[in-house]
Amino acid sequence: MPTKINIPLQFINLWMTLLLIWVIANGTLATDTLITGIVISAAIALAFAIFSRVYSVIRWSPKVIFYYLMYLGVFISELVKANINVMRLVFSPRINIKPGIVEIKTELESSIGRLALANSITLTPGTLVVDIKGDSLFIHWIDITATDPVAATEAISARFEKYLKVIYG
Repeated sequence: MPTKINIPLQFINLWMTLLLIWVIANGTLATDTLITGIVISAAIALAFAIFSRVYSVIRWSPKVIFYYLMYLGVFISELVKANINVMRLVFSPRINIKPGIVEIKTELESSIGRLALANSITLTPGTLVVDIKGDSLFIHWIDITATDPVAATEAISARFEKYLKVIYG
């Protein structure tokens, strides 16, 4: 069964995403900069909304915004912990690691949700998503502590996935 394309929703979600990037990149809410950002991001969103089906799954609500903010907190926390861990390994006089590739399973069904999870994993030092097949992500892990997919999923992605499931489904 073909999926229904919701162009207005894709346009609005892409427009809001581009506008947020514009505001962050410019670092100001000055009226002239904001109006320019609104116009430019709307023009780009209008041109590319038809090609951006991935944005049609985003549903904005107070609950989603709350979970997104919670996700950002968890992501930043995990990012700091992973950086400290990798720094500890780099500066250790004797590196005792067990690198390898592990498989984790995800319950995320949307492609943008899986993309967000893969990016979250890859952006935290010590892990890198090398392949995605169905509900499995194959991760290069700098120091494997679990080879069982359930245990590896818990160690690598569970903290991100519980928030991304609400945000992206």
